[in-house]
Amino acid sequence: MNTLATRKKTGRRHPLASAALLLIGLVAAGGASAAVGTVANASPATDAVHAQALTEQDGAELYRANCASCHGMNAEGTENGPSLIGVGAASVDFQVMTGRMPMAFQGPQALERAPQLSQEQSDAIGAWVASLAPGPDVPEEQWLDTSQVTEEELATGAELFRINCAMCHNVAGAGGALTEGKFAPALNDIDAAHIYEAMLTGPQNMPVFNDNNIAPEQKRAIIAYLHYLDENPSPGGFNLGSLGPVSEGLFMWIFGLGGIVAITVWLTSRPN
Repeated sequence: MNTLATRKKTGRRHPLASAALLLIGLVAAGGASAAVGTVANASPATDAVHAQALTEQDGAELYRANCASCHGMNAEGTENGPSLIGVGAASVDFQVMTGRMPMAFQGPQALERAPQLSQEQSDAIGAWVASLAPGPDVPEEQWLDTSQVTEEELATGAELFRINCAMCHNVAGAGGALTEGKFAPALNDIDAAHIYEAMLTGPQNMPVFNDNNIAPEQKRAIIAYLHYLDENPSPGGFNLGSLGPVSEGLFMWIFGLGGIVAITVWLTSRPN
């Protein structure tokens, strides 16, 4: 009783009161942050406005909301982004549906990430961009279906890839470094349409391989070869990143030769 009366008289709080208040504040702040994040990341596909097919005019509005700050209000280009007049719907589909655009931040090149727009929104923007000037269209399904590709076509695709692509992307499609902080990305588990569109439009540092350079059936063969690599991992076991003789030689010098030296030292240290 005396202790309780003393606390009331002095106005002192329990020693754990401050910790309890801090814990309550953290929980409240975390809950508010989670609620805001859930609302901000809500999928646009659930909105009633996307319940029906988007039009070319919708594409123009989506473009101005998401792309115009870098590429200009009429796709004429600015100092922060190139002109999109004449790039076609294929380029829009590749850049938007691989998440490279809208660009997260300015850098040597746009990085692949989760798409920020839906396929319907991307198609609408592509239709509007295609209306500005002729350009490559999205590929037809017949050039993306590799289920009927023969072994001869698969071998042709492998040869075409080695001739035209391996110097940057590596013969196993593992990617590689370029100059000025740029790089050729790895080609594992890539959608067939995006592989075709990349060859057709030449995004970023990649050269353009139009249908006069590599015919549609040859592009399909290259896609089949890349999908073959996805389904058939290295038969020799651990592939060391598929980076070729440099990584393999380094592995042998460090672990192979190092192991031999370690065994030799251990044997010579044993008493006769």
